[in-house]
Amino acid sequence: MEKEDLKIVNRGLEDEMELSGYRLCRWKLVLVGLGGLCTGGFLFLLLYWMPEWCVKATCTRSAVRDADVALLQSTDEFKRWFRAKVRIMLAPGKDPYDNLASQTVSHRANDHAHNPSDSKRYFTLHSTKYFWNESIQNFEVLKGLEDLSMTCSSVHSKHSAGLNKNQQEYRRFFFGLNEIDVKVPSLFKLLIKEVLNPFYIFQLFSVILWCTDAYYYYAMAIVIMSVISIATSLYTIKKQYVMLHDMVAAHSTVRVTVCRGENETEEALSTDLVPGDVIVIPSNGIIMPCDAVLICGTCIVNESMLTGESVPVTKTDLPNPQQDIKGGDGDAIYSTEEHKRHTLFCGTNIIQTRYYTGEMVKAVVVRTGFSTAKGQLIRSILYPKPTDFKLYRDAYLFLLCLVAVASIVFVYSLEPVKEIIVKSLDIITITVPPALPAAMTAGIVYAQRRLRKVGIFSISPQRINICGQLNLVCFDKTGTLTEDGLDMWGIQRVEDGRFHHSEEKADDKSLVTTKFVSCMAACHSLTKIEGQLSGDPLDLKMFEATGWILVEATEEETAHHDRIELTYVKPPNQLLPPSVTSPEQDMELSELYELSASYMIGIVRQFSFSSALQRMSVVVRQIGERRMDAYLKGAPEVVASLCKKETVPDDFAEVLEDYTKQGFRVIALAHRRLESKLTFHKVQSINRDQIEKNMDFLGLIIMQNKLKTETPGVLEDLRRANIRTVMVTGDNMLTAISVARDCGMIQPQDRVIIADALPPKDGQAAKIDWHYADQPSKQLNKSIASICCMLTQFSDTLTKITVTQYHFAMSGKSFAVIIEHFQDLLQKLVLHGTVFARMAPDQKTQLVETLESVDYFVGMCGDGANDCGALKRAHAGISLSELEASVASPFTSTTPNITCVPNLIREGRAALITSFCVFKFMALYSIIQCLSVALLYSIGSNLGDFQFLFIDIAIILVIVFTMSLNSAWKELVAQRPPSGLVSGPLLFSVLTQIIICLGFQIMAFLLIQKLDWYSNFYNCFVPHHMDDFTNSTKERIKNDVNTTVFFVSSFQYLIVAIVFSKGKPFRQPSYKNWPFVLSALILIGFLFFIMFFPVAEIDDFLEVCLFYQFGTKCLTWLCCRQKKVPKARYMHLAQELSVDPDWPPKPKSTTEAKPAPHPDDYSYQIEAIS
Repeated sequence: MEKEDLKIVNRGLEDEMELSGYRLCRWKLVLVGLGGLCTGGFLFLLLYWMPEWCVKATCTRSAVRDADVALLQSTDEFKRWFRAKVRIMLAPGKDPYDNLASQTVSHRANDHAHNPSDSKRYFTLHSTKYFWNESIQNFEVLKGLEDLSMTCSSVHSKHSAGLNKNQQEYRRFFFGLNEIDVKVPSLFKLLIKEVLNPFYIFQLFSVILWCTDAYYYYAMAIVIMSVISIATSLYTIKKQYVMLHDMVAAHSTVRVTVCRGENETEEALSTDLVPGDVIVIPSNGIIMPCDAVLICGTCIVNESMLTGESVPVTKTDLPNPQQDIKGGDGDAIYSTEEHKRHTLFCGTNIIQTRYYTGEMVKAVVVRTGFSTAKGQLIRSILYPKPTDFKLYRDAYLFLLCLVAVASIVFVYSLEPVKEIIVKSLDIITITVPPALPAAMTAGIVYAQRRLRKVGIFSISPQRINICGQLNLVCFDKTGTLTEDGLDMWGIQRVEDGRFHHSEEKADDKSLVTTKFVSCMAACHSLTKIEGQLSGDPLDLKMFEATGWILVEATEEETAHHDRIELTYVKPPNQLLPPSVTSPEQDMELSELYELSASYMIGIVRQFSFSSALQRMSVVVRQIGERRMDAYLKGAPEVVASLCKKETVPDDFAEVLEDYTKQGFRVIALAHRRLESKLTFHKVQSINRDQIEKNMDFLGLIIMQNKLKTETPGVLEDLRRANIRTVMVTGDNMLTAISVARDCGMIQPQDRVIIADALPPKDGQAAKIDWHYADQPSKQLNKSIASICCMLTQFSDTLTKITVTQYHFAMSGKSFAVIIEHFQDLLQKLVLHGTVFARMAPDQKTQLVETLESVDYFVGMCGDGANDCGALKRAHAGISLSELEASVASPFTSTTPNITCVPNLIREGRAALITSFCVFKFMALYSIIQCLSVALLYSIGSNLGDFQFLFIDIAIILVIVFTMSLNSAWKELVAQRPPSGLVSGPLLFSVLTQIIICLGFQIMAFLLIQKLDWYSNFYNCFVPHHMDDFTNSTKERIKNDVNTTVFFVSSFQYLIVAIVFSKGKPFRQPSYKNWPFVLSALILIGFLFFIMFFPVAEIDDFLEVCLFYQFGTKCLTWLCCRQKKVPKARYMHLAQELSVDPDWPPKPKSTTEAKPAPHPDDYSYQIEAIS
């Protein structure tokens, strides 16, 4: 047996875990059972809370392959423990991708039911099944067809026919039903889980303890509070489960058409689908029930649920390299991420489909259930990572310290052992106040309500506190800092390798038949949905600038004309010259051409825009011509590299740089006349690399991306508050730098250093070229071959420019090279990195992780498109999209600009300071009450049942919930609130208040017993000390000392609340919080009233002494103490008699002389008898 058999599952992924195997041990189970019975079930609770202890207490270590129980620990910073029961599944085989013979699965299962080799070991954790794999000797997750590492050609050749019934049933053994099963737990299950929370167990323990000490009313009040808290929590949790369940219900069960072989189809439920099934996408659309790759046809998809992008995207069929005219070059491994333009994701809405004559739109199921893109999103919501914040860790430590202090208080006690135990436990329950969780969340709840008023919604309220610590915010550019739409600024055409002068409009009659305008009109992914043009905003602006019309062929037209294109574009008749003729006219279409009399261009094939390639292209055919044309558009540098050198102007780089420096977004166009041998059907299977080469450069389109009016002001506010701002965009580097300067992210006098990293090539090491953004030709340092040399030269450069602030800028490609080859430089670069351009979605996430690794509190603000990973990873992700993608972001703003960022930080700071104030107040409240009870215990007394009730409900709860109402300060300041409780100023503040409160309580406690009128004159019971417990509980509670301590501590609670209710610079001043001010004044007034004007009913209820003018006499005594003591004895005697209520003697009374208790004392005691 391998004692130290440790495996790693999900290696390299976000949910990577260490796995250990254990087998159940009978004698350990018996011992644990006996221990649980002896401890009254407490041991069972402890093992329920601690999975690691539970497994080690009931099992023995074993090899992972033989384990009955799997113990897992996450490898992240939280080090969470999980346990899972290993089960055995009897299946007809071990590999889900095996092809079965024609016999039925059930028959095979019966044949092999007793064969141990056909058993499959697995366990389930977080809605994911982990199966034992003999070849790798570890548990693994079966995700779907991607496990096979299949090439694009094999998807077509091996998986396009679909599965038969037997194969489908066999695979369902392993993959289960295709459903994202969000089970809504019953209220009883939720109740049990909630009640077993350690806090509520502590509450139960406290209630039992208080009942044994006859504090029935107080215990009842705490029970009511706990019931309300549990009911509220259950309602919230149940509501969240129902919302999640409804969110996935739309596509959980739908009817789909499944292909069985080449020509056979059948109707089936979507829950029966398994990876490898081929489904038919209906023409009227469907909400996808799984992840599938298109192998035939085209779909228009709304992916807003996943990406936040409201613009429908066009999904094309997966290229089949084996049908390429070159014979299958570039046959890549299929990946949902790399080939997302051909993949239909679960939960996305298929709006409509396009298909060729006689063919159905088909897709191969790749992933099902929780393995799908939407399933993983739902899993991240169902099983979120805990929020790691220093405040919460310090809070637990602080509570433990309070409990330790409370335990030490009773060291001096000389009471019987039973009394010591009961009172020690009682003081611990006082130290951890029952209202603490509600009090700590009050500020967050109020902040959430205020955020809702300004259009900011949160699905993770606990992160509001973390927002108060943000010191760096990353912004997406397009749609976030700048307007979402682009405006056409102009065009600059190229002819004979030279630039023309820039032109404002593209819809001029003289340009309508040029290749430049044809490229603008045809090279896009626009489509018509219910008669309206829809698609990428950039495509839409370009197409509208031409003034052309887009027409989609009807179903009847495609049925009659096999070669007619599905979509074509044409200019309006008023833009055409009087006569447009073509020497090569297709006689087959002459009738249609004569009827139309238009310059129509049909779109034959579309290669969608790829962020990795930074370009898109189309193959078109002008109606009436035999040969086809290819049009290309994309990033200027990329397009120029694909064009013939003689067609690219010599001053291309200078012209491009000039435009990008001014902040324009530049797109380049290119054209190529295709060979006549390329037919319609060959084009459908050709690789895009065969089309996108040897192009003729056509020119540039210049788009203007205007800053949002709010952007500069918000960034200036953040800069004044010492909050760094970083731009993370997919746009051009120089354009991004220009926008950064325009919006104030980079100050005019600051220098920008571009880091241009190059990967290893031809045996040379990776290197970084450094140059100024405004002097690209003048390099600061020469290319650096080694990292040591580069560091030396770079440090010299930095010393020269320390006079001015410097910023680093880099592209996504450079960022990837730096991550791989220059890890030691990475953190130094992000320290001053301000512009990150051409960044892919996963690189945005990596950047956020890198910034967090150097202890920045990072916020991320994006429009939801391609920002989901970074929004989830950041401490505070703010989505400007109101779509369903906001479920991946902790915060969503309905205001489509970045004013939400300072609002969120201000409210976060206010909530954080409120949490500090409330925690300090609750800590002081616990200490004050602990001191009060300890002092009263020393004379055999205690606070009364209703005194506890008055303090906890009338004072503490009211004050806590009103002191949290302070709204945020109107502006951001440079100072940041502390992140934890363990800091010098906070500890000094708390300790100082503890010493002051302790001093005043002890002083009042000792002073009241030295006063001349301290006796049983006023019908109060003199406290009996430790040696006398014969008096009733009421006699031990209702006495002069108790009343004094009660009043002093009540005033202390109010004073501490006022002292700790901090205002500026993070919250509005407390005097503007009228509920808090009013509550404090009413409580202070009430306490003074019952002191100076006693009401018998109130005093009986609060169990305080009904002194005759108790307060007046205290005040008089204090005033008299300030007067000079008379020298003459007669004056001193007269002063004493003036405050003696039994002098002069009352009429009809007798004064008797009694001997003194000590025989040596010859004095007499005088007692008046009526």
